[in-house]
Amino acid sequence: MELSEMQARAAELEQLIADLPAGSITKKTVNGKEYFYHRWTEDKKRREKYIPADELEDFRAQIEQRKALERELKALKKQLPKGKSVDTSAFTTNVRTGEALHSFASPVRAYRKRECFRQLHDYIYGGQQDKVFILYGLRRTGKTTMIRQIFAEMSEAELAKVAFIQITARDTLADVNRDLKLLEAQGFRYVFLDEVTLMEDFIEGAALFSDVFAACGMKTVLSGADSMGFLFAEDEQLYGRCILLHTTFIPYREFESVLGIHGIDEYIRYGGTMSLGGIHYNETSTFASRESADEYVDTAIARNIQHSLRCYQYEGHFRHLWDLYDKNELTSAINRVVEDINHRFTLEVLSQDWKSHDLGISASNLRRDRENPTDILDCIDLAAVTDSLRKLLEIRNKAEQTVKLDDVHAAEIKEYLDLLDLTREIDVLHLPDVGTKSSRTAIAQPGLRYAQADALIRSLLLDETFSALSLPERTAVQERILSEIRGRMLEDIVLMETKLANLKNEVFVLQFPVGEFDMVVFDPVACSCRIFEIKHSAGITPQQYRHLIDEEKCAQAEHRYGPITGKTVLYRGENRVVEGIQYQNVEEYLRNILKTQGNRREG
Repeated sequence: MELSEMQARAAELEQLIADLPAGSITKKTVNGKEYFYHRWTEDKKRREKYIPADELEDFRAQIEQRKALERELKALKKQLPKGKSVDTSAFTTNVRTGEALHSFASPVRAYRKRECFRQLHDYIYGGQQDKVFILYGLRRTGKTTMIRQIFAEMSEAELAKVAFIQITARDTLADVNRDLKLLEAQGFRYVFLDEVTLMEDFIEGAALFSDVFAACGMKTVLSGADSMGFLFAEDEQLYGRCILLHTTFIPYREFESVLGIHGIDEYIRYGGTMSLGGIHYNETSTFASRESADEYVDTAIARNIQHSLRCYQYEGHFRHLWDLYDKNELTSAINRVVEDINHRFTLEVLSQDWKSHDLGISASNLRRDRENPTDILDCIDLAAVTDSLRKLLEIRNKAEQTVKLDDVHAAEIKEYLDLLDLTREIDVLHLPDVGTKSSRTAIAQPGLRYAQADALIRSLLLDETFSALSLPERTAVQERILSEIRGRMLEDIVLMETKLANLKNEVFVLQFPVGEFDMVVFDPVACSCRIFEIKHSAGITPQQYRHLIDEEKCAQAEHRYGPITGKTVLYRGENRVVEGIQYQNVEEYLRNILKTQGNRREG
């Protein structure tokens, strides 16, 4: 048998083995009756599943067939030469093959996979198509890890045909073209190019990958953090010839299932990247401090936008941002817009949310706390503190302005933040005034918003306005503010994830002259709606669902959006029904929400 035939047979055997059940059949006798079970090991845990009597013989045959194929594969592998790295001295770019890819993949073998990994897997193992696969998203969202996980799954025969190219800013499209031709001549069928947008001429010449190499049967994966660069390339050079997979948005369920970390407060503090203290993926949080959050905004977001605009249409897409770019102040301006979005969010929390809460109830609850009772809210003029903080926020914002930013600059930068999937608009509708419509901006990476809001509050509490307060009083004020911020962030998280999971429905906040429904999900086909209150609390009080049982508000909503088919309070406690209102645990809601559609699209 020729070497190529042996490699092909090995790949075929591995695929056949993967389609058959692993493990063994075990028998148990209960009350004199025999029962059979399929037993196997998964994630280092022993699993068992009952086998119905009429399926036993067929299942046993499959187990035996798998064992026979495994024996054949083992014998065949002894005849195959050990995988060796290709001599890379002939390449201009940084090309890795063979054993180098084994080492590259090894550290991530135990990592759990993101949900979107399946789309990359299907492209690699699916039928031939004249398209490249683009894996893009902001830093630390799992792009390179998914590529390494693909390598870890590959057989020896498959990995022998794989090349991984790490692109640098020194590389050109001509360099890559030359190396790809060498790889093609040597029989390589899978090529992965990481950080490909670092090449200055990528956007203008990206059609090379689809028209030449993908069209000739080479599976080509392009990855990188420069999201806008890929979007620009897809709009022109790769239009209709690429599959886009965006990794930036990481919903709560993936934060929990992939990173192995549970709790909505942990997601509020750190969510947004595949990194958090030592369980899976990166060992340190991207948003553990204001400094690290600012560094992320600067390198992963602001410079991303600036690099893409500089490389696109010979710098011809800066529009009104050219003057800032020309003065080398565009990155600073983008940073300021991101901070301003969070600044306005913090200001909204202070000036609106606190007004809508009954401080007397909070004071009473704190006095009756079983573990740490306190009358701190009775001693502080919290309304005056809130007003002082709000004024300081406005002063701080003006004092920090060193570059004049007008509304046009801010609007164009906001468009690019939307393209990066960093920001999403949540509609705020009004009744009975249906002509009034506004919106609020949700940040897709909650850890970024929380880190900036937390740092802002900490710095404000050091202002001389609060110097007369004692340490316990300052601590109480700070915790109260951050608690309100977490509550508002929870609303944004639920609204955003619900909106992404209900693409055929309308998801919005519905405000009345007094009070609001935190979320409405309107089904225009069924002509019905569901209404929600979203609370950060783990306890239950009638105050939480008072709007949901308000007959006038419900009548107005039904007149506009059809029958109300559900009234739910999402909170951090256990599931239960109270006075006809469904209380549902918010983590369970986010964990089981319909999987997001639209992260992948054909281009």
